[in-house]
Amino acid sequence: MNRLSIVLPAKNEGPALKNLLPRLRAAQPEAEIIVVDDGSTDDTRAICADSGVQCLSSPYSMGNGAAIKRGARAASGDLLVFMDGDGQHDPADIARLLDKLAQGYDMVVGARDWGSQAGVGRGVANTIYNWLATRMTGHVVADLTSGFRAVRADKFREFLHLLPNGFSYPTTSTMAFFRSAYPVAYVPIKAAQRVGKSHIKPLKDGIRFLLIIFKIATLYSPLKLFVPASVLFFVLGCLNYAMTFIHEGRLTNMSTLLWSAAVIVFLIGLVSEQITALTYRKSE
Repeated sequence: MNRLSIVLPAKNEGPALKNLLPRLRAAQPEAEIIVVDDGSTDDTRAICADSGVQCLSSPYSMGNGAAIKRGARAASGDLLVFMDGDGQHDPADIARLLDKLAQGYDMVVGARDWGSQAGVGRGVANTIYNWLATRMTGHVVADLTSGFRAVRADKFREFLHLLPNGFSYPTTSTMAFFRSAYPVAYVPIKAAQRVGKSHIKPLKDGIRFLLIIFKIATLYSPLKLFVPASVLFFVLGCLNYAMTFIHEGRLTNMSTLLWSAAVIVFLIGLVSEQITALTYRKSE
């Protein structure tokens, strides 16, 4: 049987962990449970000790993604479950994720419904992220930013070097799995309201999420970004030429510049596509 490790990144989540860890142990008594203390200033370590749970402490906060990476490296299980330490995720749902994983998937994500979103703004933002990721990957992405997921440890560790130290490790790992043709599935879940205050800053981290989507898209399929941009420059060049020819009867430098930009952007995308293929090529 595959050994299970459960990794919970936590920063000042003591009140939630007091209730969560006993429930987690009851739901998965044989699992290895690792709380990665991301520079907490509360009693997280004492709570873990009282619950008999391994705690990896950092002397300062490195970020949610950094905690995930540290936990993934320390875990001994063949299967990894990542869940937030703020009490949003129900330990009883772990069995559902693992059942789906056993059907041949390499990653199973707990997909939140609209009622589980932390406010209308976050719900709208997540809907936009899901749509963009679906367009870029060609696969339905039901919840790009969910931190509740089960993965096969060997597959997940292949992408540790790609994961950012901030809050967007779910975005990166999901798109990396799709790019490498590792099967991904979604299981609907209900997420409770978190205990305590969220560490996510909507505007700052929202922009960061969008930047990471486009960053990962250049690793996933660069031509899906560069070709539309190239076509846009070419069309603008044609429109500019048509206008100047009608009014002035000549070809202007602006049209030439736009057409040149179209060619350059396309060639950059072509080179990026080749680099991407090398990045994801299996080592012999």
